[in-house]
Amino acid sequence: MPRAQPLASMLTVESVAGAVRSPKTAELVARTLRRMIVDGRLGDGDFLPNENQLMAHFQVSRPTLREAVRVLESERLVEVRRGSRTGARIRVPGAEIVARPAGLLLELSGTTLADVMMARIAIEPPAARLLAEAGTAVAHEELAALVGAMPARKSGDLGRASANLHRRMVELSGNATLGMIAGMLNEISVRHTTVAVVGTPDAVPKALYDRLIRSYKRLVQLVEARDGAGAEAHWRRHMETAGNELLRGYEKTKVR
Repeated sequence: MPRAQPLASMLTVESVAGAVRSPKTAELVARTLRRMIVDGRLGDGDFLPNENQLMAHFQVSRPTLREAVRVLESERLVEVRRGSRTGARIRVPGAEIVARPAGLLLELSGTTLADVMMARIAIEPPAARLLAEAGTAVAHEELAALVGAMPARKSGDLGRASANLHRRMVELSGNATLGMIAGMLNEISVRHTTVAVVGTPDAVPKALYDRLIRSYKRLVQLVEARDGAGAEAHWRRHMETAGNELLRGYEKTKVR
């Protein structure tokens, strides 16, 4: 169950010093609440303390407080259901928060699908090496489970499951920055390129499906053997081959 947080246990005097008399009070209140989310004092699914508590603590008016909450809402850090008595709920964003503006910038700059694939090839193979050499046993087990749960070739979920495997493999490497970039590129690929290139096919050809699953299983073997060089080389070949097949005839197609 979502929990409403006691205000006094999360806020300190120094955390809001100067907020009351500042000409940009709403921004400073939003900054303090944002820091509480970043520090983990407010977690995903928690509700902000009620308005009266927040107004009394920050010594601000209701309009100022609501402006601060709107700042956080615009950053996709909180979700406000109008008319609800429960207040603003914390929503820790994922890669989509950067994928949407990044995707728009790529569209405006005329970026091609081949360009996006090249970026993914630059990121994912080194992450495969990192996962093999430094990944935890739990991370290796999750990778194997993702491969083992791949949908059948006639399933419409295969494309999304494969995209999730690519993204999650990078996240499991343990490098948060690479994980964020991979998540962003995955969102762009799913939202802007999949329909443009492959549409919604009923099934993947059996030969292609079998080759895909063999490649995924080989990655798992190399990772579990902690063969970093082998995992990196294999995943680079996999992505180059898959990219050539996926983009054949669409190399100059723009991101949409």
